[in-house]
This record gives sequence, structure tokens and C-alpha cells, in this order.
Amino acid sequence: MRDNWKRVSKAHPCPVCGRGDWCLFTGPEGSPTAAICARTESPKRCGEAGWLHKLADEDNRDDWRRVRRIAIPSRPEFNRTAAAIDFERLAHRCEAALKPEALERLADSLGLTTASLRRLSVGWSARHAAFTFPMRDGGGRVVGIRLRRPDGGKSSVTGGREGLFIPQEIEAGGRLCIAEGPTDCAGLLDGGLIAVGRPSCSGGTKAIGELVSRLKPLEVAIIADGDTPGMRGGESLAAILVAYVGGVRLLTPPAHAKDVRAWLIAGATRSDFEAAIDAAPVRRLGITTRRATR
Repeated sequence: MRDNWKRVSKAHPCPVCGRGDWCLFTGPEGSPTAAICARTESPKRCGEAGWLHKLADEDNRDDWRRVRRIAIPSRPEFNRTAAAIDFERLAHRCEAALKPEALERLADSLGLTTASLRRLSVGWSARHAAFTFPMRDGGGRVVGIRLRRPDGGKSSVTGGREGLFIPQEIEAGGRLCIAEGPTDCAGLLDGGLIAVGRPSCSGGTKAIGELVSRLKPLEVAIIADGDTPGMRGGESLAAILVAYVGGVRLLTPPAHAKDVRAWLIAGATRSDFEAAIDAAPVRRLGITTRRATR
């Protein structure tokens, strides 16, 4: 199977869910051999990108055409179901359904406080047997829901979109920190920082731009996971955000911590977080002009 994954579009929609955004495919545009669908589950999860669907062997692409024809009739039903979901209402209903003792157990298992989880409007879905974390667009509207099962497994409610994990009563101005995922965001909130979580190491870029334009922070600090995908995603986001804000910093947790939450559990305090952020170089938008010659 090839590694040159391409983003779907309206002209070349996902062969699994039929949508023109979020998903990836590999192979020829008219006859892909595999897809990573962000909406349709399969036994093979590919991180936060979605689920892998092998559509055909490289040397037998006719199989893809057969599979695709079988899948097409189910798309109208999927679209009607997705359109019927009011994610704002669903998020509120799940939040109201979460019992205090269940919230306590979740907080204890994650090494977080119930206060930070409440600020992220965590809830419980009996239908999915999972905790819920609302995902929001840059304006704060709920556009999807991330699910976290008690065993740590993660997925999303079908029909939604990726968005940001934005705490209640987020402050404008100041320094805005961006972490990966809701629990790392909660870790920064427990550390006393202003923070949001992106849906993955490379997701949520457009929504972050909209949020930054709305909140107008003096500075943005991107705290990426220390692995290659995390750093690549952080670099990409930093390159974009320098056009939105006066200063951008990019850093990773110390070597002994794989992510922000592990850093917090290891004993990091607000002073530790702020010292690490202050030590990271500031990136600014550089504009070069050429002097006219006569």
C-alpha cells in the first residue's frame, strides 16, 4: 500500500463516506486503493486521522469499483442521519447526564482535576458507553463530539466534524497555549494557563486561526508532543499563526514526559510551564522588501 496520502475534495470525495473533506486516500484519483475515513469505523484505527479501509490490491483496482458501487446506496441514509444531529444540544444532554462520582473517577484516572474537565464540558453518553468532549469551531459552536471510553479507547460521534476543545470562560488577550487533545488542554488549565486543545497533531488549523482572530492573544505558545508527527504539526501551525498574532513560540515537554499531561503528573507547576514557554524563541512574521533601483 502506498504512503503518498492525499486529501479528499468535492471533486474527488472519500470513497468510503462520500464526503469531500477530512478524509484521505492513496492511489489514482479515479481509482484509489485505500482510504483513511474520519467518519466510518473499521478494525484498523490510524491515530486521530480516522480508520483505514483497504479498497483494492495495487494490481487489481477493479475490486475498488465493485466495493464502491455497493457502498453508494447507503450514503443518503448517512447524510440524513448526520444532518439530524444537533451537536450543541447533544453535548449539553451528555454533560447533564454525567454523574459526579463518574467525573471523579475520570479525573483520578487521568491525573487531572474535576474543575478542568468541567470547564471542557465533559459529559457521558450511555449510548456510546463513553465520556464526551465537545469539539467547537473557532466561534465556539459545537460541531462534533470526541468520545473516550473508560478503557481509554477514543472515537467520535458519527456525523460531526473535528474542532477545538475550548474551555468555558476562556480569557481574551494574554498568552494562549495550544495543546494536543482535550486531556492535555485540561492539564494546562490545571497548571493555571489559558489553553485550548486541537483535535490532533495536525488538525484544527482553520478553527485555531478563527479563534485567535476572535480572542486576539498577545502571544501563542504551541506545546507539541515530542515525536516527529507532533513537531511537524507544531511547525506547520506556527508558520500559519505568525500571520495572526505578534509572537508564536513552539516547544515540547521535557524528555521525561511524552505529553503535557505526563509533564503535569510528573510534578510540573505553573512556574515550570511558564519558564519552559519563556525559554522558547519567539517567532514573528518577517516581511522583506526590495529597494527600488533606478
